Amino acid sequence: MVLAGTPHSSTFKPSFTFVFSPPPPFPTIMKAVTPLSLVALLATSAVAADFNPSHAHTSPAHARLYASRAQIRRDSGGQLHRRCKPKYFPPPSGSSTPEPAPAPAAKNPDPVPAPAPAPAPASSPAPAPAPAPAPAPAPAPQYGGGSGDVIKVDGYGCGNVGATSQITKTSGPNGSQDWLNCGVNEGGWRPPNIKVSDLKYKDLGAELSRGDSIFKNCAQFSDIIYDAAGQYGIPAIMIASIMMQESSCNKDTVGGGGEQGLMQITHDKCGQAPNGNCKDPWYNIHTGAKYLSDQINNNGGNVLKAVGTYNGWSDGLTYSKATAARYTNCCRCQNNLDYLHQFFNGWMQAKDAYSSDLGVYKNLAVCGPY
Repeated sequence: MVLAGTPHSSTFKPSFTFVFSPPPPFPTIMKAVTPLSLVALLATSAVAADFNPSHAHTSPAHARLYASRAQIRRDSGGQLHRRCKPKYFPPPSGSSTPEPAPAPAAKNPDPVPAPAPAPAPASSPAPAPAPAPAPAPAPAPQYGGGSGDVIKVDGYGCGNVGATSQITKTSGPNGSQDWLNCGVNEGGWRPPNIKVSDLKYKDLGAELSRGDSIFKNCAQFSDIIYDAAGQYGIPAIMIASIMMQESSCNKDTVGGGGEQGLMQITHDKCGQAPNGNCKDPWYNIHTGAKYLSDQINNNGGNVLKAVGTYNGWSDGLTYSKATAARYTNCCRCQNNLDYLHQFFNGWMQAKDAYSSDLGVYKNLAVCGPY
């Protein structure tokens, strides 16, 4: 199609004449409608010739498209058939519930600084070897019986107990000599009821560990002493005190009345001695310890009366009875009236009763030395 302008006068009025020329192919139109006949093409050209001047500035392509669509409406009775593809709608999801919005990210707190590592210990030289520990001291001497350092018992009708922590010629931790000898100077001996648990005494083991112990002569028999003490239930120092009082721990001692060995047991107790040897230390110590234990039990636990009996004392003993033998050929058969004070306040306190001159009677002194 060629557009030509023809001037008519000096005043220019645009005038357009459409000259038909074969249009280029329209693939879109050809696909959308049935191939147009020659008549339709001519009609299209006629429509184009009548194109409203108001579309003067429309491009030729748009003009042809407009004419083609107008022809289609005429052929379809005014209905426009659009051959656009249907709009795509995605299939509905399984759940119509909207997904929750993600929670806002937590605000990061200020980071906590990591603790600084502990400084490495400064290198130090290896410690010097510890010196060998000093040997443990010997156990301290211990008192038996109740609290305090003196005996705590009733006077039992014999007046003041008279116990003193210091050992004197007439008193000591287990009472005064007058109280222990209650009644001897009067109507007869009435021994106060003292139990082993009431007594105050030192620990034999501690005393034996001392180089200047008064029991050093007894140390060689310590195993036998402890064996007998365990078997008969009496303090070991009580057995050692009997041995010191009776023989000064000399196993070969023979008394004025024929008493034998360490514990000065009488002949009537020697029947079962090994090979008839009543001085045998094991037999002698065990026999004497058993006799003392039996006396304690037979006297209701009265240890004062039991120890007195060991020396031949008995209830009602008087001074005259105790000293009667001094006028015989067996002077040493007397009852030693200082015996109880020497035993309980001397030997059991780890004090040499003889060298300390304990007691006031000295009734054996007239007999001379052994």
